[in-house]
Amino acid sequence: MLVFSAICPHPPILIPTIGKDNIKQIKNTVEAMKNLEQELYAAKPDVIIIISPHGEMIPDAFCLNLNSNYQANFEDFGDFTTKLEFKSSPMLALKIKERVENELPIVLSSSDKIDHGAAVPLFYLTKHLKDIEIIPLCYSFLDFNAHFQFGQLLKKEIAKSEKRVALIASGDMSHCLIKGAPAGYSPKGAEFDKEFQTLLKRKDIPGILKMKPKLIEDAAECGFRSFAILFGVIEEYKFEVDVMSYEGPFGVGYMVANFKLV
Repeated sequence: MLVFSAICPHPPILIPTIGKDNIKQIKNTVEAMKNLEQELYAAKPDVIIIISPHGEMIPDAFCLNLNSNYQANFEDFGDFTTKLEFKSSPMLALKIKERVENELPIVLSSSDKIDHGAAVPLFYLTKHLKDIEIIPLCYSFLDFNAHFQFGQLLKKEIAKSEKRVALIASGDMSHCLIKGAPAGYSPKGAEFDKEFQTLLKRKDIPGILKMKPKLIEDAAECGFRSFAILFGVIEEYKFEVDVMSYEGPFGVGYMVANFKLV
């Protein structure tokens, strides 16, 4: 059963040993992630399904990492001390694969390493969930409707499961909010982030999925497909959206949003 779902950003700068003094500039995001962790802990999940844009990317298929355990570190970002370890939820992962494969292309991978798109949110969210199981998913380059459909299929398997499931859609918003941003500057970045949040607060999932593809492309986001999967899971539930924080001082939009089941 689904007990929790949220959108989280994943900048490595959120890790204190990486961000150092710069982390003060995203203090709202840090505080939101800490508050979200409390909400997740209260939901008592058995397993976290986490969707990352930075895992093993297969253009024409979704990828599910089925390994016995997982490790994460941030050595690529200069942090050689912070390490995370998790165990898998193999039976649920296989059931998800079986549910999806007749409708959409999905492949299994087996790696004990998880990427920073998954690791950064998990660093914050699993502080008090030391024995939590995880299922790492990576989206594809199929269209947005396929990702929404993937979420609908995922929803059916989550609903059948006896495990208490939390779903985390990892993704950053526009990467072009200011001059010097990772994707350069474009006014379309702020336009996309504002429109997305307006529609999200209205719970207008069809409206989000109908956003202009050119606007999404020009915003240079990395989370829309992750979010589309979450929307496919959550759409038929009664829920409220709490946008807990949004900021982009470094040119990338970081949004934390909690989908509270009611």
